[in-house]
Order: sequence, then C-alpha cells, then structure tokens
Amino acid sequence: MQPTHTYPIGTPGQAWGAAERDQWRARQVRQRSYADDVLTAIEALRGRFDVEMYGDVIYADAQHPAERFPLRALRSRDWQPGLPPVLVTGGVHGYETSGVHGALRFVDTQAEHFAGRANLLVVPCVSPWAYERFQRWNFDAIDPNRSFREGSPAQESAALMRLVAPLHGQFAAHIDLHETTNTDESEYRPAVAARDGKVFEPGSIPDGFYLVDDTDNPQPAFQQAIIEAVSRVTHIAPADEKNEIIGSPVVAPGVIHYPMKQWGLCAGISGARYTTTTEVYPDSPRATPEQCIEAQVAAACAAVEFVLADSQL
Repeated sequence: MQPTHTYPIGTPGQAWGAAERDQWRARQVRQRSYADDVLTAIEALRGRFDVEMYGDVIYADAQHPAERFPLRALRSRDWQPGLPPVLVTGGVHGYETSGVHGALRFVDTQAEHFAGRANLLVVPCVSPWAYERFQRWNFDAIDPNRSFREGSPAQESAALMRLVAPLHGQFAAHIDLHETTNTDESEYRPAVAARDGKVFEPGSIPDGFYLVDDTDNPQPAFQQAIIEAVSRVTHIAPADEKNEIIGSPVVAPGVIHYPMKQWGLCAGISGARYTTTTEVYPDSPRATPEQCIEAQVAAACAAVEFVLADSQL
C-alpha cells in the first residue's frame, strides 16, 4: 500500500537525524498550560488527598530556553497496608485530553468512595510538555508509551517508573487512560514512518471505545467489566472487516491484545495482576468531549470495583 502523502520533514527512506528532529520540534506550538489545567487542579485536591512530588521534566536546546515541568501524583490519604493498591495513569500521550481530565475527575468525584477499601495512586499527566502542545511524542520526538523499560530514553517514562518501583508487584490493578484520535492517522503515523525512514501505510481509526489487554497476562473478565461500565456512557468500537481494531485481532467485544512489557507500554510497569489501556474516540460524531471524560471515569471506577469484588472471593 502506498502512502497517501509525504510527511513534510525528512527524506523518504532515511531515518531522521538531529536536524530533522530540530525541524519537527520547531513546528510544535504551546497551546495550553499544564500549570493552569493540571497542577492547579491537583493543588485544589491537596486538602483531600496526599500530593506526591515525584520529579521534574526539564527540556532545553540551543533554540529553546529551558522548560521545567514538576511531576505530581495523587495518593489516598488513608493509605492502609493490606488494602489492594490500584494505579491510574493518564496523559502518557499529552494530546489525549480525556485521559488527563478523566484521571483528575476520577479523583475529585469518585476516589473518596473507595476510602478504606482500596489504596489509590493516580498520576493524571505523565507527559506535560506534550500536553501543552497536543503532541504524542516528547520534546525529543520519543513516544513515552514505547519507552517504559530500563534505561528509558524518555524522562517522563523513567520518572514514572521510579515512582511505581517501590510498589511493583503489589498493585492489584493498573488502568492507563488513552485516546485514539483522527490525528493518529493524519499526523502521528506519518510522522513515525518519516522519523524511522519507513513507508507510511494508511490505516483506519475505530469509531468507539476499546481496551488493550496484555498478551502475556490476559484478564478477560476484568476487561469485560470495564467494557460493560463504559458502554453505559459511550459506544464500544466494532471490529473492522478483518475482525480487527487498529490491526490487532478482536478477542472479545472492544478488546485487543498487545505485549505490554515487550513494547515498553505504561500499562506493563506495575506488575499488577489486572492491567488495561483504555482508548476513547473523541472525534466520533457519536461522542462529546464530556462523554469521553466520563468514559474514562467509568473505566477507572469499574477497574477498582472489579478488584474489590475479586478480593472478596
């Protein structure tokens, strides 16, 4: 299949070097404020939850002055040994807005319902530079969600791994909140092909919500509980004519598998029994931005409820 267009940076067939990365970086424009949208919201929750400062992301080059982004997490104030810990992450891809605001809304409106029953650690915005620029990659043109591995080249990924490490293997569940958008096809996939010196092969964007389970640790009942909860908020993505979603076989309604650890995905960092990556479709004519945020909240709630029910068995 031939590319439908050529990405405006790079030479076809040649991977980017420093010059091409600089050209890409120069195209990125700050469009919103991480401090105003995220840090302010986290501070407003400080009276009800513990706020953990787990590092900083600092970026600079010859053309750009240094930018510093404080990294913050929210933790249950009544954290109790013996209760099941659940990790919720959002904004690994900064342009996936409902993941960030879904995580914040989950803490604000739902987290206290689980007080004394579950320990919650919520990281609303893993990639603040990308959040401000509606980007998938970080400042270095690296995808954080392919970089959760030892010696990570992505500051954001390395910082989150350090935060999670003391509780690795203790988490009952980890739900990572994402979106699949039309710009995945119009911008991100062509950019990846150009960066890596490969041919862009057009694909399709599924219309609706779906989940990514772990190939090496499938938990179908957990995924189904989330799909059922979200279906009351927004529609579930159907399989395409190949019975696939974004090129992966559909194993249950709205569920596909990825090898999370092998691919360096965020949902593979916790050692939890139950893991999933949500994918909301904000560009659907059948969904609003509000529904997308509520879908993320519903997914997070369903994940915690499943863990609590499982712990009673």
